[in-house]
Amino acid sequence: MCLIVFAWRPGHELPLVMAANRDEFYARPSLPLAEWPDAPGLYGGRDMEAGGTWLGIGPHARFAALTNIRDPRQPPRGRSRGELPVQFLRGELGPDAFLRETAQRAGDYSGFNLLVGDRHELWLLNSRTGVPEQLTAGLYGLSNAGLDTPWPKVEKGKALLGECLPAPQVPSLLDLLHDGQQVEDAHLPDTGIGLATERLLSSIFIATHSYGTRASTVLLVKDDGSRTLVERSYGPFGAHLNEVRIER
Repeated sequence: MCLIVFAWRPGHELPLVMAANRDEFYARPSLPLAEWPDAPGLYGGRDMEAGGTWLGIGPHARFAALTNIRDPRQPPRGRSRGELPVQFLRGELGPDAFLRETAQRAGDYSGFNLLVGDRHELWLLNSRTGVPEQLTAGLYGLSNAGLDTPWPKVEKGKALLGECLPAPQVPSLLDLLHDGQQVEDAHLPDTGIGLATERLLSSIFIATHSYGTRASTVLLVKDDGSRTLVERSYGPFGAHLNEVRIER
């Protein structure tokens, strides 16, 4: 997952409004949003190469989302980061306790940001800091660095989400995730991957022949714990494949 913009406790009946894009190579096999047959009550897309997910919901109003931290210097680790959201969604620990336990073994994974919560609280663990953080009410953006790192796509995504907040609707949230405008070179971050790749990854929505936005997901959580989860899937060059809606 390469971009998550979300509002926590924005002042109306939806304590969480989240819009997220998962960017990945098209050749990596995955399944679209569905209930997992081996984990009743867990809904999410599924990475078929390592078995994890990038965003999902579980029993007891739980939700979890993940982004990788971009750093070409970091050595690959043995475990897949996608298993972390699954562990929370299938588990019994509260968000705080789960992230404190996860922080103790964060070194088993390459760099990550992990958001976990329920209708009462929302927590974040950045594996670089190793310190779980409870998030207060606000509008946030998360890509492949720290929370609210001011990359242009993060700032633009937050601004577009802010425009939707007075009356959040799934179609408008999916629309903001489909913005394919790349950023001018002068405003690109330097994360060590070269100018051409920085430019390619600078847009909210990415579409090439081999790599791009595979899924756009909207999650709305209500005060009573009910949730709406919608995923739109894409193929090479941004071809629309399908759309799944879950109401729980």
